[in-house]
Amino acid sequence: MQAKAVLRTVRIAPRKVRLVVDLIRGKQVGEAVAILKLTPKAASPVVEKLLNSAMANAEHNYEMDINNLVVSQVFVDEGPTMKRFRPRAQGRASQINKRTSHITIVLSEQKEG
Repeated sequence: MQAKAVLRTVRIAPRKVRLVVDLIRGKQVGEAVAILKLTPKAASPVVEKLLNSAMANAEHNYEMDINNLVVSQVFVDEGPTMKRFRPRAQGRASQINKRTSHITIVLSEQKEG
């Protein structure tokens, strides 16, 4: 049984979110929350909130035991990019890409024994 939570169009670049997400892949849920609380990155509170949502989904929708949950899959996809322009010298303009992310967390129950 698997429970998942998806967060779409987060205003953090996917490359930066992947650094945080890589820390919790394959970990037990309690350990993953502890890691996220102590990680000094802008994406860590966002990922922590999503992980809590996935845990709540597992408990309420699928009646899974929270103590046996493991982060089986977690990945970050690129969302829509907002394009902005910055004025440069001699009347030119250069483009700024404000990237967004779609984050997905999938939890599964670990087999006891």
